[in-house]
Amino acid sequence: MYLPSHRIKTATIAGHWKKDPVSVEKGLGVNEKTVPGDGEDTFTMAYEAGKQAIDTANIKSSQISAVFVGSESHPYAVKPTSGMVAAALKVDPYCHCADLEFACKAGTAGMQIVDSFVRSKQIRYGLAIGSDTAQAAPGDALEYTAAAGAAAVVIGPSTEKNALCSIDKTLSFTTDTPDFWRGAHDRYPQHAGRFTGEPAYFHHVREAIKGITEVSGCDLSSIHHVILHMPNAKFPSKMAKEFGFTKEQMQEGFIVPTIGNTYSACSMIGLVHALQKAKKNESILMISYGSGAGSDAFLMTMLRDGITLPSDNRETEYLSYAHYRERITSNQ
Repeated sequence: MYLPSHRIKTATIAGHWKKDPVSVEKGLGVNEKTVPGDGEDTFTMAYEAGKQAIDTANIKSSQISAVFVGSESHPYAVKPTSGMVAAALKVDPYCHCADLEFACKAGTAGMQIVDSFVRSKQIRYGLAIGSDTAQAAPGDALEYTAAAGAAAVVIGPSTEKNALCSIDKTLSFTTDTPDFWRGAHDRYPQHAGRFTGEPAYFHHVREAIKGITEVSGCDLSSIHHVILHMPNAKFPSKMAKEFGFTKEQMQEGFIVPTIGNTYSACSMIGLVHALQKAKKNESILMISYGSGAGSDAFLMTMLRDGITLPSDNRETEYLSYAHYRERITSNQ
């Protein structure tokens, strides 16, 4: 995974708009968020996460023959981020590449596609990436949470001796629910306020959980790690309470309070955190959500103990609101 080293506190944004910072933090459950640095965009973060994933998988980049990048902030309207990433990582030039867009679930959609390529034996290894520098209009509620980051996974045969985790079941639940959108010529997205909770996020996440439970026959109480898409801390916490997920089940992948909502990378970053802590034979449930609207559900089993990723030794820098807006504007 890759996260920018720059942050802004929720209280700093609230203070600029003369809002009560305590009330805002309590309402969202988010204390700070990541902010892209100079020259950091969806491509550069996808590259960094992808390189780390390949290194962790202990394979050669030339063995990768599919790259799918999910994002709603691709650097170019017409020029594939996936092709740029594939070239930069020096993967097999005979490579399936495509950019995906489905709001915050585009990264997990990439996972499903690569998984299908592997199962059909069209490829041996593929790379699925979620990467975003999320946009929010100044003063909009999204400004407190719209963050930046990337996560990447290498998917190959579960029979590989180095395989970390198996994808046992996956499914998607999709409807036409316009809770969040951005027109082709709009600079910032728009959203339907409370409508983004119900019938958008809650309905789709709920149905995805019900669906994966039905097709797998799993007992939700027996799952060791649960990752639900995190637009804020309140929404996944409400879903966890509804389905009886415990604090212990949620804790490893619940990363939104300190990084914000990284959109297409959000659920996948939660997964990466869980994969580092999970033990052999433990189960993982991941439910992503993308506005527009849909959810991808994954049920997975650890094949060995988790791997700890290299420590990020960069120093965190907290920005003023003025410096934050300057960074956001320069990266759009």
